[in-house]
Amino acid sequence: MRPLTERDIRTSFVNCSKGETQRLGLPKDFPDLPWPDLDFLGWRDPGAPERAYLVAERGGRPTGLALRVTTGASRGFTSRSMCSLCLTTRTGGGVALMTARRTGEPGRQGNTVGQYLCADLSCSLYVRGTKQSVAGGGLDESLTPEEKIARIEANLRAFLDKVTG
Repeated sequence: MRPLTERDIRTSFVNCSKGETQRLGLPKDFPDLPWPDLDFLGWRDPGAPERAYLVAERGGRPTGLALRVTTGASRGFTSRSMCSLCLTTRTGGGVALMTARRTGEPGRQGNTVGQYLCADLSCSLYVRGTKQSVAGGGLDESLTPEEKIARIEANLRAFLDKVTG
């Protein structure tokens, strides 16, 4: 992913108001992000942990989504869940249901799209092996790192299409 400025990020959101984008908190480590290793920029709002944000390139420009993290009963440490973007298996709440308000008229009517995502939104780093899951990582599979990156990009495109389409 190409490096983004704060302005790029704040103007990229398609499913929330301009006021909401001005109030959102950027990632704490924003100046030091590993841009070449990111397929998308994802973070939890430091001031409001039930909010999360995802910015990905779509059609050559950044497209941002405001997400709500669904809080539910905490699952035990031995219970595992899988992220639908990177297919990393996580334990102890490492995967959360996140919902995005759809764009346009469906969104104004309150329609949302939900997806199980890594709670820390570090999918790109898990796929590249830069970050490891406590549960031992992803599936035992024979895909190359490039194929895993292509898969996460395809899954991300499908999610963006559901929200904006």
